[in-house]
Amino acid sequence: MANKRIIATVTNDLSYDRRMIRICSALAADGYNVLLVGRKLPESIDLVEQPFSQHRIQCYFRKGILFYAEYNLRLFQFLLKQRFEIGNSTDADTLLAVGLVCKIKNKIHVHDAHEYFTQVPELVNRKLVQWVWSQIEHYFIPKVQLAYTVSQSIADVYSNSFKVNFAVIRNVPPLLKLVMPETVTENKIIYQGALNKGRGLEALITAMQNINGTLEIVGDGDITNDLHQLTHQLKLENKVTFLGMVSPDKLADITIKAKVGVNLCENLGLNYYFALSNKGFDYIHAYLPAVTNNFPEYIKLNDQFETMCLTDCNANDISLAINKLLNDNAYYNKLRNNCLIAREELNWQKESAKLKELYAKI
Repeated sequence: MANKRIIATVTNDLSYDRRMIRICSALAADGYNVLLVGRKLPESIDLVEQPFSQHRIQCYFRKGILFYAEYNLRLFQFLLKQRFEIGNSTDADTLLAVGLVCKIKNKIHVHDAHEYFTQVPELVNRKLVQWVWSQIEHYFIPKVQLAYTVSQSIADVYSNSFKVNFAVIRNVPPLLKLVMPETVTENKIIYQGALNKGRGLEALITAMQNINGTLEIVGDGDITNDLHQLTHQLKLENKVTFLGMVSPDKLADITIKAKVGVNLCENLGLNYYFALSNKGFDYIHAYLPAVTNNFPEYIKLNDQFETMCLTDCNANDISLAINKLLNDNAYYNKLRNNCLIAREELNWQKESAKLKELYAKI
């Protein structure tokens, strides 16, 4: 392990990727020399110092096939010049470049699947593009020395598809002592995460017409402008606030002051259906009962701890679920107390120990 260099790769700009910051920090603490590589955008903020090295690649193209082709070419050229023992690809985004360089240099290849990539909503109905990504996965993933993903359902699918054992490393926060408000009196609801198609945000905003409370939306994405327009159209500017992108430390402070968290997705593909998102665990760590999809992984988690009110992703059911949490004090307090129990088990201290064991075996 000593002095072994790991180069982990993503296609985002690193600043808000909490999973990779946690993973790279844990591996650095375990004695590895870690470099995390991402992309630099014109609006990228300055990188915060981390216990690992960071590097960002600047591209001419920003999205679509031309971006992915350019980024993988630049990443390939960069990796060829680097000394490392372990290359870490993330999803199919960086699989091509990392897989090729690891093969050329005869280095260990680790794959981290943050999602069921070919089943994301953006690809489900684009069969040719989906097929191209699938071919990249089917060529490189069977050759990796270690693979892990975010939920057991995705691990099962990938293990069967690629005949490679996928471990599960969940997107759980570290267990920290939080200074709680003495009481939560305001009916403040929070959504944090990407503002993209299929996240149930249109239904959530529509549901706010029948909810006696306010909604804070933290994040940015492809449909941000559409959501602003919907809010204006429904005359909900006094109930819905958009906070934009927020750093991880500030996000924790905002979340803990809310009364209800929202973690919803439409069933637009198996990626959402099998997901276990960051925000779901963030709400648990903030002692925050949440309205969540009745999808398989959340059903299993709720059977174990019951910290969520499970519902379907439509405006009527969302409003019923949120109002139940806002108005039924006994039910709300039961879920809130269960968060205290769940966070003792679902935390990065325990999850990172599993991660270190996986790397120690390769």
